[in-house]
Amino acid sequence: MKIGASKQQEAQHWEEAARRLGAADARAIDPSTVVTAHWVRLKCQYGCGGYGRRLTCPPHSPTPEQTRAMLDEYEMAILVHSPGGEWTAIDQVVPALEREIFLAGNYKAFAFGCGPCPHCDECNLQSCVHPREARPSMEASGIDVYATARKHGFPIEVMRDRACTPNYYGLVLIR
Repeated sequence: MKIGASKQQEAQHWEEAARRLGAADARAIDPSTVVTAHWVRLKCQYGCGGYGRRLTCPPHSPTPEQTRAMLDEYEMAILVHSPGGEWTAIDQVVPALEREIFLAGNYKAFAFGCGPCPHCDECNLQSCVHPREARPSMEASGIDVYATARKHGFPIEVMRDRACTPNYYGLVLIR
């Protein structure tokens, strides 16, 4: 989709591209509606065994302030949803979608995945060996995934036990 198409046509095109790449659903949203909060990143620090072990995780990932400033530089985002299955599916869809968007002339395209980066068993904290695929997760960057997903009509609940169906999300920024 070349720059210059109507915003609605462009949004629909990238939503369809996300589904073609493996997302169950995708929705174009205004980046100003993405919720950021300081507590989100602290949940990574105090609750995730991966803290500090990946370049895509805190303290290496963007801070909530950096993320908010970055979101404010964009006009459109695609919120990508994948229910059930593996969270790593999102980490395959969003870099592929980012690349398609970039190659279409949207040079500012940038993706956020979900969860710890799945590409290496042990991260090389000096230099990423998978820079085309590795992206910081939404939550590691201070994005309140629960509030953002709910705000846009997507399902998401706290996983109370293993019988619950998980919902995974990624975000790709455009323009």
